[in-house]
Amino acid sequence: MPNIGPLELAIVLIIALVIFGPKRLPDLGRSLGSGMREFKDSITGKSEEEAKLEETKRELTKQSPATTAEPDEDDDPATTAEPVDADVVSDSRS
Repeated sequence: MPNIGPLELAIVLIIALVIFGPKRLPDLGRSLGSGMREFKDSITGKSEEEAKLEETKRELTKQSPATTAEPDEDDDPATTAEPVDADVVSDSRS
């Protein structure tokens, strides 16, 4: 079997782009990826429930930290709070 190099991959991708067009190519990639994932799961013996759980975890990790319910441990309210305009009180006892 011949080795497939970067030039051959580029030619295949260009041909796929010409045949399917730029609008359908991302959908084809997604469906190909999900098909490969299902095939791998069936080979390894994962159940559908485990696969759904992993996909849910994957989707949650894609979300930005601002949409998660739990705050990060590094977020200190004192450092992330907005500055407040206030009067400065000095100690004049000294």
